[in-house]
Amino acid sequence: MDTTSGKAADKSGKAAGKSGKAAGNGPSSPRGNGRDAIMDAARDVFAERGYFGASIRDIAKRADMSLSALYYYYSGKAELFHALIEDSLDDYFRHCEKELTQAGDDPAARLAALVRVTVDYRVRRRVESLLTLQELRYLEPEYRNPIIERRHAVSGLFQKAIDDGIAGGVFRTPHPDDARRAVMAMCNAVAQWYDPSGDLGTTELCDRYVRLAFAMLGHGEAPSR
Repeated sequence: MDTTSGKAADKSGKAAGKSGKAAGNGPSSPRGNGRDAIMDAARDVFAERGYFGASIRDIAKRADMSLSALYYYYSGKAELFHALIEDSLDDYFRHCEKELTQAGDDPAARLAALVRVTVDYRVRRRVESLLTLQELRYLEPEYRNPIIERRHAVSGLFQKAIDDGIAGGVFRTPHPDDARRAVMAMCNAVAQWYDPSGDLGTTELCDRYVRLAFAMLGHGEAPSR
């Protein structure tokens, strides 16, 4: 996971270096930190117009900087989109590492941690989640494939917790692969329907989804009919 992120960061750095030379001088003074301003603007513009509908000029204008200043940081729209998604995934994996460390070796605790982190991420990073689901396919392979690899790494974390739970008798489902896909799909879909202004809070939602995941995996007492 870290290796993939490192490669992407190295690639972004090289592209930024080329752009910086092309710009001649350093970036003008955008609102706030340069990269942060670009990321905030890109998030808004991509969310409003999608990948194809957004232009690098739109993003520069939203960030209140010149095109040459934006190119100092990123070589183009594809690299910027990739960086936005990678940044959100870095955030996700940091939370995973923290919560899985606290969960220890208990497969049920690890699965619960993964469900909570994933649901919370889909709420906090809703825009990036939807962009990944809806727009990622439009990226060139050099930008798309590293993100797909990290998604596979997420699946691997769920798979390991479930496999360990099956082996230890903690989970009793006869269909662990189907259960994993169902649990992950359930968590990922939160970005498409959850309304943070509604009555259902994030903590309650996470608790509910942990119970649903355990039910699918046959953990604990079977629910009464």
